[in-house]
Amino acid sequence: MFGTPDKWPTRVIPLAVNVVQFPQPTGHRCLELGKAIGRAIADFDQDLNVQVWGTGGMSHQIQGERAGLINTPWDMKFLDDLVNDPETLQYKPHLDYLIEAGSEGIELIMWLIMRGALGPDVEEIHRFYHVPASNTAVGHLILKPKP
Repeated sequence: MFGTPDKWPTRVIPLAVNVVQFPQPTGHRCLELGKAIGRAIADFDQDLNVQVWGTGGMSHQIQGERAGLINTPWDMKFLDDLVNDPETLQYKPHLDYLIEAGSEGIELIMWLIMRGALGPDVEEIHRFYHVPASNTAVGHLILKPKP
């Protein structure tokens, strides 16, 4: 449909994080991994244009008695803390995600890797939040590290 490019226009290094099979990593471990990635980027001996992405649905549960669960206030607080106080999020237990964000809400810990890589202070460039018909809250943040 779109043809086959001769080569990728950018370099991509995917990082898979287990949020399905026990034991999932803790928020602390994810934040620390992000900080290590940030140090590696900063210490690289060439000038790079780097983007670090965190992915995972926000509050949602797609099966069981609580299917359709969306917790917008909890999602908004998570986004606020991710921007302004990510250190607090590293201590949030998995059970809190399960109770407040549904059985798939644990995906949010992957956002902590991205946030850790950006350093202690960030500028929020853009925020978007929407709950489409798929019953999965969707959030987007564009953050820029402060010098």
